[in-house]
Amino acid sequence: MEKSATRIDWIGNSCRLLKATAAEFERTRPFEGLSIGTGIHLEPKTVALLTTLRAGGARLVCTGNLNSTQPSTVEFLRSEGITVFATQTTDPAAHHQSLEAVIAEKPDLLLDNGGDLFAIAAEKPYADLRGGTEETTSGRTRLLPLRERLNMPILVINDSPIKQFAENRHAVGQSLFESYLRFTNRSTNGKRVTMFGYGACGKGTAACFRNAFSTVSVIDIDPVTALEAHLDGFTTPLRDAAIRSADIIVTVTGFAGIVTAADLPLVKDGAILMNGGHFPHEIDVEAFRRHPDVIGIDRYEADQIETFHLSDGRSFHVLGGGHMANLAGPRPLGNTVESMDLGFTLQARCLERIAKGEAGPQSCIVPVPADIDAMVANAYLDLAR
Repeated sequence: MEKSATRIDWIGNSCRLLKATAAEFERTRPFEGLSIGTGIHLEPKTVALLTTLRAGGARLVCTGNLNSTQPSTVEFLRSEGITVFATQTTDPAAHHQSLEAVIAEKPDLLLDNGGDLFAIAAEKPYADLRGGTEETTSGRTRLLPLRERLNMPILVINDSPIKQFAENRHAVGQSLFESYLRFTNRSTNGKRVTMFGYGACGKGTAACFRNAFSTVSVIDIDPVTALEAHLDGFTTPLRDAAIRSADIIVTVTGFAGIVTAADLPLVKDGAILMNGGHFPHEIDVEAFRRHPDVIGIDRYEADQIETFHLSDGRSFHVLGGGHMANLAGPRPLGNTVESMDLGFTLQARCLERIAKGEAGPQSCIVPVPADIDAMVANAYLDLAR
């Protein structure tokens, strides 16, 4: 018999590791009697993670991230009886209200993405909070100064080697490359690409563009990392020259202010700018919009492309308003299912560890424990064999 299925069904059935973990959690119930507050991109792959946590007995209170919440995902979660405060918004104030709403529920554990929830918890501490997880490099950077105030186990998923190579290098690289094609429908052949950042995400993205016949330059403030890019076969020009030559500029550093209004005199006519970092601050799009040399902006609303026209006749294009490109624009798909299956299983196992009281304050903002990495790697390999 034929039946209608959804993308959420496709993703859920493709996350084989999470499905196996959920079956185990139904027996072991590690989160029985506990609530988990989440602030992570609300799209179909997140549903697979959230349903795994609920299988373990958790009560879920959820919100999303800026500009990545997919209404169909929110609708599905609410139909399953899960509390969701998120809306699809690019307004930081509206987003902050939804984060505050999650913390107001005083969840026992937090699953954070960018440090949003833990930053509020540091300002408004409450007794029941046991700790949780942080997904990103951006979040780790943000939370490290709050370490003494937080003083609870917070395991950083991005510091797992599995997350670094499976999701950041392979999946982010593939998805940012795919996003450029999806947004623009333009070729990469013979294009000059300047990559800001040569961490795991930058390595994967640079490789994908090079494999698609682009000439790729890398800029990284760490001279050792820049040397690595050079020895990997990428050109490593000085910053101004790299911007001047670029047909495509990609930022993926985890830091704000990478390309700013001060760089407008350098930007090549027709250049395309896109961001792959978690926060929409790496490219200062708001400063572009206010700059006196910008005499007009064309907005391709359906495609989420803006074309900025400068007084000297040049123009350049920004994809997705500077938000994370692989979760912005038309049909945002994000990272590959397999990579998120691995990363989200790390999330589930780390939250399980904290729920069982097996991680203390000395584990505040530290990498995933090595035995959890090994457990998840073995489980994935067993399914792949």
